[in-house]
Amino acid sequence: MKISPFYYVAITTVLLITVTIMATMNFPFNWVFYVTIIGQLFVLIMVYKVLKDKYSTNKTFDDLYEDYPVNTIEIPVKDFKFSQEKYR
Repeated sequence: MKISPFYYVAITTVLLITVTIMATMNFPFNWVFYVTIIGQLFVLIMVYKVLKDKYSTNKTFDDLYEDYPVNTIEIPVKDFKFSQEKYR
């Protein structure tokens, strides 16, 4: 069974957030140190798994976001007079 790269991303994120919480709560130095080392190893593993994943898509940058279409909106501005005297 193939493990998704998103699993590695989630585990690494949780692990490094745990390091931050442990350092903030003044856990013993050796605990924070070892969890930091494990977190750094997980970062390396995560990057390798994400880059070596056989993921392909037919989307391009022209598609932009699927859930929020980008439309241009024109806002008419009538009789607008800008004066810098107000801001001096």
